[in-house]
Amino acid sequence: MAKPSPSYAGVEVLVELGEAIRRARKELGMSQEQLALSAELDRSYIGGVERGEHNLTIMTLVKLANALGVHPRDLL
Repeated sequence: MAKPSPSYAGVEVLVELGEAIRRARKELGMSQEQLALSAELDRSYIGGVERGEHNLTIMTLVKLANALGVHPRDLL
């Protein structure tokens, strides 16, 4: 399981990004597992992202946006 980023876990912008990802996922009726499979990421990592525990890379943001069918800017 991916560990939270010690420097950035809980930073407001990451928490807000995680909330946006969770909202988009729930609007589609997707589980974290389904999103993880679509984005080729681990389910536990998705949970950490949604809690604002991970400082995402641009490519991870793109993978998540693609899996959710939105543009990355819509999540930011």
